[in-house]
Amino acid sequence: MRIIGGKFKSKRFKAPKNITARPTTDFAKEALFNILNNQVDIEDLVVLDLFAGIGSISLEFASRGCEDITVVEKERNHINFINKMVEEMDLFDSVHTIQLDVFKYLKTCSRQFNLIFADPPYSMEAGFEIPQLIFENNLLVPGGILVYEHQKNVLPKDHPNFVETRNYGNLSFSFYEMPS
Repeated sequence: MRIIGGKFKSKRFKAPKNITARPTTDFAKEALFNILNNQVDIEDLVVLDLFAGIGSISLEFASRGCEDITVVEKERNHINFINKMVEEMDLFDSVHTIQLDVFKYLKTCSRQFNLIFADPPYSMEAGFEIPQLIFENNLLVPGGILVYEHQKNVLPKDHPNFVETRNYGNLSFSFYEMPS
């Protein structure tokens, strides 16, 4: 894995063997950030990264100047790896990790975000409940964006805030927006 752009552009990192996450491919990550660069000012975002895995998306946001990133991941070894990368890159002020089940976090969170990125395990049946929980709990600011990563051949459930789906190789990003 590598960081695609920003201050740490081209920095490579490899997750240890005890990590079970499926990182977003560099190809898809680059496409996602090209889309986001045309829609938002990344430096001004308040970001929530759900099912963070090894933190690839969060580290990309931090590299591009985002200074308020909350990372939620249930697995201790994943959080330990993310914390190691945060220390190595001196991102203590920008990246804040929470080891907790994402569904518990969403039900108790009272903060709002400009952008939420969710990448649940593809096998997780309850994954497509994430958009509903985010909008029910008012976790996005007006105009805020939810990016939901999922398998290309799996269509998201109908939701009034759904905007579009973009396909990249074997995966897709579905975009949802909180009305302004």
